[in-house]
Amino acid sequence: MVAKLTRALANQGHSSYCNGRDQLARISIDSQIRFGKLCVRGTRITVGEVLGYLAAGGTERELFLDFPQLTHEDVLACLGFAAERERRLQAIPAA
Repeated sequence: MVAKLTRALANQGHSSYCNGRDQLARISIDSQIRFGKLCVRGTRITVGEVLGYLAAGGTERELFLDFPQLTHEDVLACLGFAAERERRLQAIPAA
């Protein structure tokens, strides 16, 4: 899915939510890591964990205290990926 989104974003330049390849390059999926969940590249931290942390009211600073290997750009990539995924899901007509 990440590769598919990366190709789609590269073809259209970028979306208003996600800064194309640069952000999506920070997201990886590997069946051997966290059961194939989307992770921040080079870590075992899932996109869902980052989003869940922020959704629960945690600040970016608190997130960095708990996960010091994350960067601001990693958080933006997770948010951008989620926004782009939501945008694409909304584009599918309901059956």
